[in-house]
Amino acid sequence: MKKTKILIATAILGIATFVAIAADHIDAPAVSGGTSDITDFYAFQGSNSSNIAFVANVQGLLAPGSTAAASFDENVMIEFNIDTSGDNVEDLVIQAIPRDGKMYIFGPVSPTQAGLSSTIMTNSSNTAVVDITPYGQSAIVASSGGIMAFAGPRDDPFFMDFAQYGEIIAGNATSFNDPGSDTFAGTNVLSVVVEVPKTLIGGSGTINTWVETKRKQ
Repeated sequence: MKKTKILIATAILGIATFVAIAADHIDAPAVSGGTSDITDFYAFQGSNSSNIAFVANVQGLLAPGSTAAASFDENVMIEFNIDTSGDNVEDLVIQAIPRDGKMYIFGPVSPTQAGLSSTIMTNSSNTAVVDITPYGQSAIVASSGGIMAFAGPRDDPFFMDFAQYGEIIAGNATSFNDPGSDTFAGTNVLSVVVEVPKTLIGGSGTINTWVETKRKQ
């Protein structure tokens, strides 16, 4: 589970884009390489300053040769959690569920319960559905009620020089090289992007936001 915090500003303020990032490409052996493995989480103001975008990447370190065969696991839900009251408990969720080549989006909506178990919020008035973009094709983006969504493979956006990081941890170096060597260059992830109007979240103030993957039981 990745957690981060993002500041929401009203559209009137027109502040510069604020970016929040959390990344974890190499998990424990029981999780690494699994279809529920989260590699990155991003939250930032959209190109339309009235919107906020949430991005979750899963199934990292996909080689180009294997990306075309990779697919979202239909037994795994990606859930963006949004805490608007500062108690570190989700007040809103955005759920992304793959089915038959499409990604179904439910929310932002108040969940029936907080915590590790979730109910699919099919009764949400905020919904969208988008065709999952095949590997190597132009991005397919769907829009519904002000919500925009994308799902599909993308080039891994995270930059990290793990070899130099290892040298620093070992005490053999004190800083990263400039330029460094991107460990993730040439690898891909499966990405879900949901952009929503800030008014669906609360409009202004500070929120906590994190992402989880939850497997169907």
